[in-house]
Parts: sequence; C-alpha cells; structure tokens
Amino acid sequence: MPFVHSLWASVGLVCLAMAAHQGWAANLFTVSSDLFPKAAVGSVTGIGGAVGAAGGGLYDLFARYWVQRTGSWVLIFALCGSAYLLALLLLHLLTPKYAPAKPNY
Repeated sequence: MPFVHSLWASVGLVCLAMAAHQGWAANLFTVSSDLFPKAAVGSVTGIGGAVGAAGGGLYDLFARYWVQRTGSWVLIFALCGSAYLLALLLLHLLTPKYAPAKPNY
C-alpha cells in the first residue's frame, strides 16, 4: 500500500483488505460458538472484543508514534497484514484438536 501512487488503486486495495477483514471477523466469531458451551459464548466473544479493542487502541498509539518519527507507513501495513497470519497460527496452536468444549452440568 505505501508504494502505490494511484489514488484509485489505493482505494481498491483498502476495499479489498476491508472485505477480507470482514470475512475473517465473521469466521472468528463462529470459533467461540464451536469451542465453548452456549452459556459461555457471549462472554468469550465479549472478552475477545474487549481485548481486541484495547489492542487496537495501543496499536493506534504505536502507529502514530512510528509514522511521526519515521514518516513511513511500511512497517504499519506490514504488521497489520501479518497479524492475520499470526492470529491463525495462534488459533491452531491453542486448539490443536479443534473439538467443542464439554459443558459441566
């Protein structure tokens, strides 16, 4: 993205990234319903959303500092793009069997 000089190419790339992000988010919300009992799905999704929002706020502070200091967006976009791969890797490492949790009734 930082190397694209056309306005419409930039808009197209951002739109493509946002569409991919929405697909990722929709699938991510179903993971909690696959792994946790019905009574815990809302709490797990809420905790995940809160942690994601806090992380986004901290990342915003870092991005602002970095761009003001260096004037470059390359690292910011590289981190954002690789975050999905890291999240997928963590999901696979934390749920190797990907089996639903059994409720304790």
